[in-house]
Amino acid sequence: MLIAGFPAGAWGTNCYLVAPAAGEECVIIDPGHQAADGVAEAVRKHRLKPVAVVLTHGHIDHVASVVPVCGAHDVPAWIHSEDRYMMSDPEKGIGRAIGMPLMGELTVGEPDDVRELTDGTRLDLAGLTFSVAHAPGHTKGSVTFGLPEAADIPPVMFSGDLLFAGSIGRTDLPGGDMAEMLDSLARVCLPLDDSTVVLSGHGPQTTIGQERATNPYLRQVAGGQGTSEAPRRGM
Repeated sequence: MLIAGFPAGAWGTNCYLVAPAAGEECVIIDPGHQAADGVAEAVRKHRLKPVAVVLTHGHIDHVASVVPVCGAHDVPAWIHSEDRYMMSDPEKGIGRAIGMPLMGELTVGEPDDVRELTDGTRLDLAGLTFSVAHAPGHTKGSVTFGLPEAADIPPVMFSGDLLFAGSIGRTDLPGGDMAEMLDSLARVCLPLDDSTVVLSGHGPQTTIGQERATNPYLRQVAGGQGTSEAPRRGM
C-alpha cells in the first residue's frame, strides 16, 4: 500500500493520498489550505489517478482546496452531513472572520459532486475499503477513516482532529463538545488494536498503543490517571 502525506498551508494540515500501490487509483484525504500543488506533485511522482476526496471534517484548514482538487480530477467529495455547511460558509465553523488576506486565497464553496458520509459506512474506493466512524467532539460531523491490516502494513486510522500524538482536537469552536470528544475517543479509539497506526490531521504519526499508554485524554477515558488539562490542537 502507498500512503503519501504532506503538511499543507498556514495551519500545517496533513493531506494524504492513499493507493494500493504506485501507478494505481488513489483517494485524497483532507486537501486543506494551499494543498492543490502538493496533491498534483504527489499524483505525478507516484503516477496516481485520484477517484475521490474524503474529508474528516469541515474546518477550512481541511477543506480549503476541495474545489480545485475535485475540479482538476473530476472526482466527488465525501463529507458528513453535519459538517457540509462549512464548505460554503467556513466562518461559521470557527466562530469568527478568517481574515480578508487569507480569504482572498481560498475558493469557498462545494465541488460539483458532494456525497454524504454516515457512521458505519464502508467506502470501496481505489481498490481499498475505508471504514467510516462518526466521531463528534471537535465538530458535529467529524469522522475517522480506517483501513484494515494488509500484507505490508498494520491497520491504519486517519483520525482527523480527533486524536493527535499526545493530544486531541480542540473543543472550543462552534460544534465542539468535550463530552462528545471523550465519548468518541472511548468508542472509536479504545477498541482498536495497539498496532494501529494513527495518521492525524496535524503533527506526526503515532499508534494507538503509544497513545493508550501516554495520551492523557485517552488514559482518562480508559480509566487511567490522565487529566483533560493538556494542550489541545487543531483549528
